[in-house]
Amino acid sequence: MSSESKAINRLIDVRAKVSCHYFIKRSGKIILMVPEIYEAWHAGKSNWKNDNSLNKKSIGIEISNKGHEFGYQKYTKKQIRSLVKISDFLIKKYKIQKTNILGHSDISFDRKKDPGEKFPWEYLSTKNIGFWHKANKNILKKIRNKRILKHKEKEFFKNLNKFGYYIKFRKSYHKSMLIKNFQRHFRQELVNGKIDEECLFIAKKIAENT
Repeated sequence: MSSESKAINRLIDVRAKVSCHYFIKRSGKIILMVPEIYEAWHAGKSNWKNDNSLNKKSIGIEISNKGHEFGYQKYTKKQIRSLVKISDFLIKKYKIQKTNILGHSDISFDRKKDPGEKFPWEYLSTKNIGFWHKANKNILKKIRNKRILKHKEKEFFKNLNKFGYYIKFRKSYHKSMLIKNFQRHFRQELVNGKIDEECLFIAKKIAENT
């Protein structure tokens, strides 16, 4: 949404059919929007591993940001501190696995871009929130943009599927959308929708940890 107030108003509008359990303002203030015992409409059409319609099995946290459409912003330090606090609480309460802490772009890659390439997945993993690969950064830089053989694409998608991504594509351009959203999570320096040696290497690394 173009402003924080508009986002909150939409999330409490029953007619909009979108909601979340928690909302983190730019100031870092955490607002309880929907009690955890109730289902919130935050995931919509979604898939992860063998599950779909993830609203029924997940807790949704929205973080105030104008997003790609209205001038994608860097998340504030106060927001991230609050996110760490609430995530740590929820992880311990529900014994949530690292590989099940996800963005909308992971579970609905054909519709969503958020939380986007500015979201600090790597930093959060140092706080035991979410999963990050252990690939050597110097090696990754050397193999970035190196082309792969066509048959290696199957290996890339196979590893993504093993990690949890849904890889059935209803339309041809959805394949590129999945690649971009994988990059927004695990290769944020370059989001171009192309599989290179770096992407292939990272996909292999994350698949090894499932």
